[in-house]
Amino acid sequence: MRTISAQQIRSVLDWDGVLDALQEGHSGSRPLGDSYFIGDASFGLFSRGVILPGKGAGFKIASLYPANSAASPPLPTEQAAFVVLDEHTKGIVAALDGPEITRWKTAADSALAAKKLSRENSEVLLVLGAGPVAQSLTDAYLHIRPAIREVLLWNRTPSRLEAARARLEAKHIEVRIVDDLDAAVARADIVTTATSASIPQIRGKCVRPGTHVDLVGGYRPDMQEADCDVFRGARIFVDDRQNAAHSGDIQIPMQAQVIRAGQIEGDLFDLCAMPVVHRKDQDRTVYKNAGGAYLDLIISQYVVERLKSL
Repeated sequence: MRTISAQQIRSVLDWDGVLDALQEGHSGSRPLGDSYFIGDASFGLFSRGVILPGKGAGFKIASLYPANSAASPPLPTEQAAFVVLDEHTKGIVAALDGPEITRWKTAADSALAAKKLSRENSEVLLVLGAGPVAQSLTDAYLHIRPAIREVLLWNRTPSRLEAARARLEAKHIEVRIVDDLDAAVARADIVTTATSASIPQIRGKCVRPGTHVDLVGGYRPDMQEADCDVFRGARIFVDDRQNAAHSGDIQIPMQAQVIRAGQIEGDLFDLCAMPVVHRKDQDRTVYKNAGGAYLDLIISQYVVERLKSL
């Protein structure tokens, strides 16, 4: 079994390659998988396993401890590994740094959907969150939407955004840290969220027609980044129906009878099969990125193959 570090993963990945790998990975059979979570908001153990017929299998194991972010210096809030199994022998091929795979696959998941769902002429991107996933989402959206001219950053603790702002300014990108979130939402063409919010941060009354809303952070039933009004009248998509159904962002509006399961137009397999999604300029689109071990598997297999070629 090979152990693959975060540095090794970064050395072989770029957005074009990752997006192509995800697109190709959605061309075959749908995955078989399950997950479990033990714990609460203060500490949890999380695992997901997956079989992707014809392509292999794998599982993720993770320890989630948000209090680590308050350590001095800050420590990772997620410590994880993703284990890849060979399609033919079913033996363990490699164990990869979990957080690094998560950063790439999570942002690519959203970006692949947004290539179909967001407007090509989107100019203002709003990013909620200050962690590594928020940074990856920023980079992925700038890659797929070169028309973006301004990036707005928001976090409960604005000082945590200074490094992100400096990084973007070094790339000559116009960036602002905002404190009035409602006003920022009202200006944005694309809103992407990577927070651990249990109280909704995005209010539907502030979302303009034509906006694409990408909900990433919430993975538990009690986590909700957008209020129910965000979903009213919107075109709704998810990456994985099973995992999305367990997230508060989808579960809570359903319980409130704001949306029905039949209103979810498609998942990422459906989107990848569509040459184009016909949308009007005024359509508001919502995408729930709930994640899935098969996404980690696709990217991990891509990393393993790239490293073999070096």
